[in-house]
Amino acid sequence: MSAKIRKIVTIVEETATEMGRPVSPPTRRAAAVAVIENPFAGTYVEDLSELIAMGEELGGLLAARAVAALGIEGPAAQSYGKAALVGENGELEHAAALLHPKMGAPVRAVLGTGAALIPSSKRRGGLGAELDIPLGHKDAAFVRSHFDGMQVSISDAPRAGEIVVAVAVTDSGRPLPRVGGLKADEIKGEDGLR
Repeated sequence: MSAKIRKIVTIVEETATEMGRPVSPPTRRAAAVAVIENPFAGTYVEDLSELIAMGEELGGLLAARAVAALGIEGPAAQSYGKAALVGENGELEHAAALLHPKMGAPVRAVLGTGAALIPSSKRRGGLGAELDIPLGHKDAAFVRSHFDGMQVSISDAPRAGEIVVAVAVTDSGRPLPRVGGLKADEIKGEDGLR
């Protein structure tokens, strides 16, 4: 692993009731979050290939940890998302280098599928800053019941020279969805949209 990882935190969220109504089976989301050293903190560099390579490694590692936390096989995951939070001595492009060029393929390899774009977010913040990980159905972006998000924070990260990187997966959509649209059992799986 080329990334210098200070810690990995795995979070599982399970919702059993919503507005006093049972959610059966409960909806579950898991995020695996790595706190890594930012090799370019405080310095502008043109070539971000080192971070791109780290993103590829972290994609597989974090996706596997998130799936394992849910206790499911990769293909049983329904939604996914990714996000990065850069400490104050970094720049948003550092997060983009981790998330975009090469992280997707290893995440999809763990899940066995994933025709839709992986929703992502990036921001800058300090210790304990909240990171919103957007979520969407892994095979069809138009499945509204799976438009969701998961918020994570780590009390001692990111330090000024660190980046918090997260991959989240779910075994379901939102609790009690009812805004219409394409249903998960109607997916054709041809274009990542429908």
